[in-house]
Amino acid sequence: MSVLTTAPATASNAAATRVMIAGVASMLLTVGLARFMYTPLLPIMQHQAGLTTLEGGWLATINYAGYMTGALLTALIGDIHTKFRAYRAGLIIAVLSTACMGLTENFAAWAILRFVAGLSSVAGLLLGSGLVLHWLRHHGRRLELGIHFGGVGLGIAVSGLLAIAMASRLTWSQQWFAAGAFGILIFIPAWFWLPAPPRTQAGVGHAHTDNPPSRRWIMFFTAAYFCAGVGYVVSATFIVAIAAKLPALRGFGNLAWVVVGLAAMPSCPLWDRLARRTGDIQALLWAFAVLIVAIMLSAFTKTLLPSLVSAALYGGSFNGITSMTLTIIGRLYPSNPAKAMARMTISFGAAQIIAPAVGGTIAHYTGSYRGALLMAAATMVVGIILLLPLRRTAEA
Repeated sequence: MSVLTTAPATASNAAATRVMIAGVASMLLTVGLARFMYTPLLPIMQHQAGLTTLEGGWLATINYAGYMTGALLTALIGDIHTKFRAYRAGLIIAVLSTACMGLTENFAAWAILRFVAGLSSVAGLLLGSGLVLHWLRHHGRRLELGIHFGGVGLGIAVSGLLAIAMASRLTWSQQWFAAGAFGILIFIPAWFWLPAPPRTQAGVGHAHTDNPPSRRWIMFFTAAYFCAGVGYVVSATFIVAIAAKLPALRGFGNLAWVVVGLAAMPSCPLWDRLARRTGDIQALLWAFAVLIVAIMLSAFTKTLLPSLVSAALYGGSFNGITSMTLTIIGRLYPSNPAKAMARMTISFGAAQIIAPAVGGTIAHYTGSYRGALLMAAATMVVGIILLLPLRRTAEA
């Protein structure tokens, strides 16, 4: 990595800590609450609000459609200061879209709110990631997003713990209100501790030139990321509902979701370390393999311990796949990492639109989530096949 001669002196550890906390908080708010709170609350919405399995799958699809729309919009933004304003707007939307879920039992209204919540998740995943990378580069720090993406795991764990704490105490609507109120607390560091980019950045555009790989490399890499999106989203959408349907696991669905989050929290720095030793693509291949094992365990287990092992493997793999993929792309396109990440995420978003609806439809007509999980695992195998040739090419 080249260091700018025009960059300011390396920031203090305290300043770096505040920025990383802001990034983690943005992930916790926009992903953990606005996006993933739906997963542990899906069963209670089915029991108390009349949400069907088919509707549950469609709401997840609509949420990811919002995410993809946000990714498309982000890909059009070139100005760093516009990105910062969009990031802050996303934080506000995340809080409101979470709390407002409890105001209605109308499916159309829920669909609008889930779409908007998906839109807001771009603030943490793409805009926040790009802004944090920009800050790290501008202050001479290592360009890794492992800590930032640990916020995804923390958000999942928090959403599960909130659901456990609220279970049998609050109705489904009150649980959404409580999640929105908690989101206000997370909003504060996410808003105030990520500083606005400096107005003048002489030399930045000349010091960091993009290093794009071949068209074939990008096509295979993007297609593999689509496959990862299918494997990730089917489990993310239905993992709690799967546990709730099995007699031996009844009452432990939210615990499984907490395990996912706890495993995801430290996973990204660990995958970063493995990638340094084995190479980026080889580390991604290992992460894909672990996710396949997690999905297959979830498909065939009917007891608690294997289900928790599956949850841990799932949490420890999917977050690393996202972190490593976006970090690779950010390094390849340092002049505008958020825009490059957004283009890459479109394929991941497409998977997240298609897979929940397909999975929900399979579950609706078969009475089981196993078919949806097997479909997800098979798609992940295709992803591994796509990644294998990339090991023989220059890596990011």
